[in-house]
Amino acid sequence: MRMVFGALSLLIVMAVIGLLAKKQLRPAAPVASAASRGCTETMAQPRGTSAQQVQQFKQVVEGPMRQPRPMKASS
Repeated sequence: MRMVFGALSLLIVMAVIGLLAKKQLRPAAPVASAASRGCTETMAQPRGTSAQQVQQFKQVVEGPMRQPRPMKASS
């Protein structure tokens, strides 16, 4: 009897895992709503050559890293 319940529970778990895997592997449908179109219209378009874009990206990323850390108040 224990073996029957063990095998049955194993089959149920495998079915749930299979359904979750199937759901994860399904390709996501692109959403073309008015909100997503409006969002892309307001985003800044890249300008300049690719080398200039890489340099601008580096400046944006490295800018906050160059700021000094705030000092802790000594107690």
